Amino acid sequence: MKLKGKKALILVEDLYQEMELWYPLYRLKEEGAEVFTVAPEKGRIYKSKLGYPVTSDMSADEVRVADFDAVIVPGGYAPDLMRRHPAMVRIVSDALEAGKVLAAICHGGWMLASAGVLRGKTVTGFFSIRDDLVHAGATYVDREVVVDGNLVTSRKPDDLPAFMAAVIDAMSR
Repeated sequence: MKLKGKKALILVEDLYQEMELWYPLYRLKEEGAEVFTVAPEKGRIYKSKLGYPVTSDMSADEVRVADFDAVIVPGGYAPDLMRRHPAMVRIVSDALEAGKVLAAICHGGWMLASAGVLRGKTVTGFFSIRDDLVHAGATYVDREVVVDGNLVTSRKPDDLPAFMAAVIDAMSR
């Protein structure tokens, strides 16, 4: 239980990619972390691309990033919906600024771009958002996981084992 006493946030919106939310949630819990789902509205059911439901534990407006150790942004089309809410974007920018672990997989990089945290960073993500990441100031590389300081990024569901190993390692420091 490497993460006993640690707390993590997983950002949620409709059209999230199922494995990119649930795999991190359960891996973090297996390691002893407390995990909270955060969305624009507390207590609302958000549905994945395939209709799988998750109920948000907290609203973005009530989050104090200082109270948490990590923020995870799953992919799917949810990040495009997330970045329409300033409070969701603030969580991402505050996390990196505060030195928290910030992790994004697949299309989760859209939130990093909208939060303005990519300038000078080396990242990866789903190949179709490469231009978005580069235009936001990042250097894009095509690898299963990239760690740049406290920023952890991955490309797709197949990368989840490497992604979560890197997230757990970063949270353990």
